[in-house]
Amino acid sequence: MKPHTRRRLIVNGIVQGVGFRPFVYRQAIHYRLTGFVANTSHGVKIEVQGQCRDVEQFIDELASQAPAQSLLTEVTVIEIAPKDDDDLGFGINLSDPTGPVTTFISPDICVCQDCLQELFDPHDRRYRYPFINCTHCGPRFTIIKDLPYDRPATAMAAFAMCPACQAEYNTPHDRRFHAQPNACPTCGPQVTFCDNHGSPLEGEVFATAAAWLANGKILAIKGLGGFHLAVDAGNDAAVQRLRERKGRAEKPFAIMVPDLAMARTICELTPAAEKILNSPQRPILLAQKKAFAIISPAVAPGVQDFGLMLPYTPLHYLLFDSYRKPLVMTSANLSEEPICIDNQEAMSRLQGIADAFLFHNREIFCRADDSVVMLRHKDKPRLLRRSRGQVPTPIIVRETGPQVLAVGGELKNCICLLKGQYAFLSQHLGDLQNLSTLAFFKEATHHFLTIFQGNPQLIVHDLHPQYLSSQWATNDNTLPTLTVQHHHAHLAACLAENRHSGPAIGIILDGTGYGADGTIWGGEILIGGMAGYERYAFLEPMPLPGGEAAIREPWRAAVGYLAQAFNQVVPDLNFLAAHDWQPVAEIARRRLNSPITSSCGRLFDAVAAMAGGRQKIAYEGQAAIEFMYAGGRIGDRAYEVELQESNSGRKMMITPLLRQIVTDIQAGLSLALISQTFHRTLIDLLALTVKHAAADSGIKTVALSGGVFANHLLLNGLIEVFTKAGFTVLSHSLLPSGDGCLALGQAMIGRCYLAK
Repeated sequence: MKPHTRRRLIVNGIVQGVGFRPFVYRQAIHYRLTGFVANTSHGVKIEVQGQCRDVEQFIDELASQAPAQSLLTEVTVIEIAPKDDDDLGFGINLSDPTGPVTTFISPDICVCQDCLQELFDPHDRRYRYPFINCTHCGPRFTIIKDLPYDRPATAMAAFAMCPACQAEYNTPHDRRFHAQPNACPTCGPQVTFCDNHGSPLEGEVFATAAAWLANGKILAIKGLGGFHLAVDAGNDAAVQRLRERKGRAEKPFAIMVPDLAMARTICELTPAAEKILNSPQRPILLAQKKAFAIISPAVAPGVQDFGLMLPYTPLHYLLFDSYRKPLVMTSANLSEEPICIDNQEAMSRLQGIADAFLFHNREIFCRADDSVVMLRHKDKPRLLRRSRGQVPTPIIVRETGPQVLAVGGELKNCICLLKGQYAFLSQHLGDLQNLSTLAFFKEATHHFLTIFQGNPQLIVHDLHPQYLSSQWATNDNTLPTLTVQHHHAHLAACLAENRHSGPAIGIILDGTGYGADGTIWGGEILIGGMAGYERYAFLEPMPLPGGEAAIREPWRAAVGYLAQAFNQVVPDLNFLAAHDWQPVAEIARRRLNSPITSSCGRLFDAVAAMAGGRQKIAYEGQAAIEFMYAGGRIGDRAYEVELQESNSGRKMMITPLLRQIVTDIQAGLSLALISQTFHRTLIDLLALTVKHAAADSGIKTVALSGGVFANHLLLNGLIEVFTKAGFTVLSHSLLPSGDGCLALGQAMIGRCYLAK
């Protein structure tokens, strides 16, 4: 019977590296269709020919039955003239790398259950092979050098497949049909276990590594996106030694456990939490500690959550097969440096930290730290760090337009290439405060522009002229540039992520952002959208004596805030006894090296310090985080709040708030009760201000953004208050609320600027 129709389909999205072509092949054979499927720079090209009803059924099932890790964003179907190819059947053609790149790249995917079963099957030829993978799992983004996603464009180009692997690769019904990282012990990458001089150690690799862990040693383990540093999480001396060597005094470490059963012994887990832990992305999840978990107190001091994750590579599973205890798994670097990815680099940079190295010889092209997630309002996942397992899946925006490159801020930097309706955000790059991180930033920017064939018309950067990202944009490029105010970028990012055109009332709360008036902003109520904003209100500006010193030592901020609130007469509080505070009060009074700030992050720091909380911090946000945990909930009582008119907008007054807090401290109220009352009061103050903003503007949409919204008490409280009041509430879930979202907002503002 002659075929009735032939269709050409162009499928875009995440359709390379996820078993999509084998799926198409099997569906075509099932419906007795002829034609072909091929990877292209545009996505996947399909031509199918057969009976009309069979072709229609094939097209209908493309999206509904596609592989779980695929993401079809666009399917274009064109009817074309039938061909006489009945005898040719259906085939997978060679990839076509020509033309502009419009397809996506899959993130790295955790090892699947089928591969795990083979991994521990003594009769399987890949028994205990650390690089087992198939079209449903394994490395993707971290091993890709270019598109289309074919083996020669990956780190697997160095490993020629043996006949058995090649046969699997060529067999349409095999799970490894066109699996680009396909390998086995005969032809693929290998692991070695070495001392910290690089000399291989005798014995089976994983059993030997387990013995070293049992002896309290620190191991550097090469994984998907880089090296981890690992120690026994229950060995207090080993964890303390890791802190000393890594230069990470108190910031919590992440823990990896072999399975959910062990995870349940360490943390309180809801079904939603277990779903996140067990997801293909396998992020670090912040989960509440159990009271008697056998974990060293040095793993996560001062907080109520552990950062918990499950294994995501076969190498991890093999290690846990030999060592069934929780392991600290933290990025392998000195504090604030990029994660190591190369064996020689690791030997050079980590020799003073690690006692031994678990190496492999598959290259990592893109370094990627673990992603970090928290579950907060109604168990909705919130990203704190977007990296491995998430990147480079794009954020889909409302409208298309010219290409824009945005380079983010200074802290928690990532970049964004806005191309069509897709915003491609890089992995977490870290804090751009040293040359090594700047080099990583340049490397990632070049890689993104290469693999996605970026051709931006504009580079957008933060208003702060001293940020290294801003300097790179203005000094190292010939393209036009645009400066964007920090908190405007936050507002735009929240709108873009939620595909909202604006305008909205933005509550933007963070630690530091260079303001349009040259002061430090961070407690802002903005009204606007992509095209512009009005600073409707802000927290009453306070002096920050010593500038950066007051950020590192919150007691200094407390002295500055108290000096202003009490007309330069600092009240007698217990925390002052431990500090030489009079010179600090004097420089605040005289406004010497005391920049003015409306920062909500600094307000948290100051109140925490004066109430007896953290006086000096070892990592960003530590004082505020511990203050939140000290309260544990939003209080039932609140302080009185006050708004004042000013020439530059409404001031959300801090002075009366501080005076009431001091009264409570002097009356002997606990840190916990002050924290609870402060959280309730801040929610009331913000809600009152937004009520006025809504009345003045007629806008009933509120956007919440900024690093302070990592505080789940504040986030949950505001969502509930505004939802009950009839507002549409927008917040972040696909991106972090902190500076990891800035680049998206910058890019959207830049595109709007070009349109004008």
